[in-house]
Formats: sequence, structure tokens, C-alpha cells
Amino acid sequence: MTAPPKPLFDSPFEGSARAADIIARVQDFLHGELAALARAHGIDHEHGAERALLQQVWRRSHALGFYGMTLPEPMGGLGLSVLDHVLVKEAIYASGSPFAPHVFGELSGPPRVGALARQATPEQMARFIVPVAQAEMAICFALTEAEAGSDAGAVQTRAVLQGEHYLVNGRKRFISGSPFADAAVLLASTAAEGAAEREVTAFFIDLRSEGVRVESGYKTMAGQSSTGDIVLKDCRVPLAHRIGEPGRGLALALGRISVNRLLHCPAMLGLAQLALRDARDHALQRRQFGRSIAQFQAIQHMLAEMATELAAARALMLGTARALDAGGAARAETSMAKLFCSETAFRVADRAVQIHGGEGIVQGRRVEFLFRMLRMYRVLTGTSEIQKNTIAKELLESA
Repeated sequence: MTAPPKPLFDSPFEGSARAADIIARVQDFLHGELAALARAHGIDHEHGAERALLQQVWRRSHALGFYGMTLPEPMGGLGLSVLDHVLVKEAIYASGSPFAPHVFGELSGPPRVGALARQATPEQMARFIVPVAQAEMAICFALTEAEAGSDAGAVQTRAVLQGEHYLVNGRKRFISGSPFADAAVLLASTAAEGAAEREVTAFFIDLRSEGVRVESGYKTMAGQSSTGDIVLKDCRVPLAHRIGEPGRGLALALGRISVNRLLHCPAMLGLAQLALRDARDHALQRRQFGRSIAQFQAIQHMLAEMATELAAARALMLGTARALDAGGAARAETSMAKLFCSETAFRVADRAVQIHGGEGIVQGRRVEFLFRMLRMYRVLTGTSEIQKNTIAKELLESA
């Protein structure tokens, strides 16, 4: 088993004793079993795992109590505070494990369905949510289309009610986790043809149904192939698979948007910590003009700026988590956190590449991967510009 890296600074742990215990056990899992699994199968950030291997990871994580920890307690979750949640997630991503997104099942597991438990029927619980919670089924969230991204309500996928089924046609794009998912939570318009109103409705879709296919022949700029398109042509979806009432799809999808925005921040900052650690270690090892480049003031200043900005972003993330735990809506604060953490994490990665010099621009180097991955977070889950719109709206409406 490889030893977990030492913290960058000697700071007190901000979470509960329970969270500290979870982190210690997760670290053992990441640096023990999962590290060995990655070596045995040649898995790294550039070479993802096949579905069968991911299923092995999901089931093992579930057996250890990690996979469903973010679910409501009646479903087997741990009832973590938001603060504890972000600290555990940050530690997972800071481990550098290529399996980090799969410990919680973020791409295809419990975080995709936990908020739907209150709306789901008993049949939907048994058919979709419970199997996902128990790592027996993978699920993705399908909203984005060619004309529906930041404008989430502009979906063109249509679902027309015909007796006890809906006939669904459309194309969803850039859907994370779709290449290895069994089902999707999919948003479609159920408004009458030519209607002016937006009636967006949510459905559970079995991706193995007739009339559905997943196209996953492309990669993101980070080199990952865990994203695909879902194409639906005359797909018959049972009325019983509609989630909630017609027209409530966006409310279901965006009901936890503030919390969800914040919960992307620990992933960014965990990866940024990797970039800073790699830059520091390279600066100590790399020698030029008879001494390590860490002795050059230009390098020291870059490292100092990286550490300071990362600390500021982390403080904003933790402060926002505490505000949510205290019952605040924190709509502006969560957008501030997503904006500042994503922009800061990318700047950290950019300087890390600069410190590595020629080594930093060679594909296969971790710091080069982190640069590409952290560039994506400025677009994913709400662009920086959308976050600024939200912040400005909350500020102006409070006047």
C-alpha cells in the first residue's frame, strides 16, 4: 500500500471526528485496494476502466460503506453535514486516484438519485433508485442538448403521451456517465406542439429499451471517454416512469442546485492540491545552474501565489458549506464558490505547468492532465459567466 501524501500545510482539521475517520478509511481504500487495481489493469487518468471493472469498484465501495454515504439516512446514507461532505470529497480527489469519481459513484451512482427519493413512487424506488444505491445499476442525468445548456429550459427532446406510454424523441449531448449507465434521469418537453410555455418533465429511461442508443465515440479535452450522447427515436417510456408531475422537471433538476454547485468545488480544489504538490516537488528536484529551481525567487513567488490563492478558495468553500449547514439558501455564495474555485484551480494548474517547463507540456505527465481537467471545470456544471449572472442577480435583488 502506498502512503497518503502529507498535507501541504500543518492545519487543524475543520470537520467532525466522524469525517476524519471516514477520510482515514477512504485513504486506505484509495491507496491500497484501488491503487493495486489501477496498477494491475493499467488504469490512469488517460486510460479509463471498462464497465465491468467499474462495477467491481462500485460494489466494493458499497460494501465498505462509502458508495452511498451521500444518500438520505433512510436509504443507507451517513447523514453527513455539507462541511463534512466537502472535506471527504476533497480528500478523495487530492489522493490522485483515477478511481476518485467512482468512490461515491458521482458519475453514475447515488448522487444522481438521492434528491429524487422524495418524489419517486414505490415502483420507481424498487426499479431504479434502490438498485443504484446498492451499486447494482448505474444511472446518468440527461439534460444538456444542442440548444439547452445554460438555458436549461430550452430542451427540444419531446415526450408525447399516448395512453399508458410516452413516445420520446430527441438527442441529449455530453452526458457524463452515459457510456456505462443502465438508465438515465432524462428531461423532456411535454408541452403541446407549438405551445409557448415550457413544460419540462423528468423521466426514468431504461437505456436498454428499444429506440434508445448511446453514442460515445468522442473524448473530452481531458482525454476521458466517460461522456456520450443519448439518442431517442420513438422510444416508448411507461407513464409509471414519469418522475413527479408534468412540468416539474426543472424544479426537480434544479432543486438542489446551490448545494450541487458547492459540491463540485472540493473536486477542483483536490485536483489543484495535486498540481501544487507536483509543482513543489518538481521544483525541489529539478536542478539548473548548479542548484534546485526551488531556490530561484521567481519559482518561489509562483508557488507562494498558488498556495495563497488555493487557501483563499478553500476558505470560501468551507465558509459556504457552513452557511448551508446553518440553514441559509446561500445562492450567491455557492455561485461565488463555484466561480472562484474553478478559476483559481485552473490558475494553479497553469502555474504548475510553467514550473515544470518542458516536462509540463508532455502528454502523460500528471500536471499536463490536471491543466486540461481543471480547464474543463470553468465550463462544467454552470459556466463562470452563468455564476456571475447569479451573483449579480442576488446582489441587485437585495437592494
